[in-house]
Amino acid sequence: MGCSRANVRYPLMLTILGFAMIATFLVLIMMKKMSPIAALVLIPALFCVFVGKGAHLGDYVIEGVTSLAPTAAMLMFAIVYFGVMIDVGLFDPIVRGILKFAKADPMRIVVGTAVLAAIVSLDGDGSTTFMITVSAMYPLYKRLKMSLVVLTGVAAMANGVMNTLPWGGPTARAATALKLDASDIFVPMIPALLVGLLFVFVLSYALGLRERKRLGVLTLDEVLEPQEAETVLVGAGGSDDGKVSMTKATGGAGSGTDAEDTDDDFQGLDPNRDTLRPRLYWFNALLTVSLLTAMIMEWLPIPVLFLLGAALALTVNFPRIPDQRARLAAHADNVLNVSGMVFAAAVFTGVLQGTGMVDSMAKWMVDVIPEGMGPHMALVTGLLSLPLTYFMSNDGFYFGVLPVLAEAGAAHGVSPLEMARASLVGQPLHMSSPLVPAVYVLVGMAKVEFGDHTRFVVKWAAATCLVILGAGILFGII
Repeated sequence: MGCSRANVRYPLMLTILGFAMIATFLVLIMMKKMSPIAALVLIPALFCVFVGKGAHLGDYVIEGVTSLAPTAAMLMFAIVYFGVMIDVGLFDPIVRGILKFAKADPMRIVVGTAVLAAIVSLDGDGSTTFMITVSAMYPLYKRLKMSLVVLTGVAAMANGVMNTLPWGGPTARAATALKLDASDIFVPMIPALLVGLLFVFVLSYALGLRERKRLGVLTLDEVLEPQEAETVLVGAGGSDDGKVSMTKATGGAGSGTDAEDTDDDFQGLDPNRDTLRPRLYWFNALLTVSLLTAMIMEWLPIPVLFLLGAALALTVNFPRIPDQRARLAAHADNVLNVSGMVFAAAVFTGVLQGTGMVDSMAKWMVDVIPEGMGPHMALVTGLLSLPLTYFMSNDGFYFGVLPVLAEAGAAHGVSPLEMARASLVGQPLHMSSPLVPAVYVLVGMAKVEFGDHTRFVVKWAAATCLVILGAGILFGII
């Protein structure tokens, strides 16, 4: 009897410690008491000792690092690749197009951020989306002194909705776990996902209006240096139609004379930078399209594709070795920050998985569902997808938890397709999870503290998830 009680208490202890570990991590980084890297390493190490498995910490960490090493390699070479593409001017036309639309209006800039992130998300890779979006929009936010957490929050939510594409990952995982066809899951979900995306755009409009009220609206001439303004306006059509003449609010965005707003922050639009390669524009565009096509078609593993792509891009655009070294050095800061975060996150995920905390937490959440909720398991799954995909990896949720939920739903007549669709609801929040490597690309390139991003985005991302869930129920999809 005593042994039986101990067996019951141990999973409960793991569940409590698992939630306590996650809560401790979130509180410390949101209060800025620890850096994310330190918190990702030290907190799980401490809780591993509390669980009584400190002797196995090394095994858990190595297992976590091994599982995330391909992701770290992909991010390292993806940052180099897209950094080079930005250097050589591949995305300058996109920036000029957004400038033409935005007209230095904070509201239009925020909406443009959401639209750009949604479009680029079609490639199915969050890291790529964030690199392109931040590279294009960061200079505008910086020069106008707009809130950078608005940039990261809007980009993450737009990408989260689009992450449900069949080649994005979650839909394929749900289909595999429940032995369904991915198109049968995704296609009926399109109306609900479009409502979610529309909500993100409306939210971006509201946040943009708030930024406009705080900062006022500038003309492009006030935002850019004279030479840059002339270049951008010519690129945007060469007329005065792109100008907005309104008075700045007191304490507005300023004219870019502060030390932090040097031209280095605005290199994406510098028409005279030494790294531009206009003669190679179509080669670089074709290379990028080929790379993204190969990634979507899964011709080679993504880390291998970006490794080959980065090597080819460097060799063709910068044949001289000193120039290649200079480009690598220019992007070394981003590479180090992101790869460091990924390997630190490997400690966190390794301990969660290795100690059995994740399994215990998932089983506890399934067990506490009241019996009377059985016929509404799709709704329950949709609601559970918010916290579970935030605190767990997609693999852990879709392969570990969803089959259990689907089995419980099947006993009450809920079809696996409904369960699979409901499981996708939490993706807008998932994309800001501390366990998602791409989010470190986002906050790192935007120079935003992870805690600040978390505080800002969680409520809005959760609202987006609930809108999708509500739309799914309203349309009879879930």
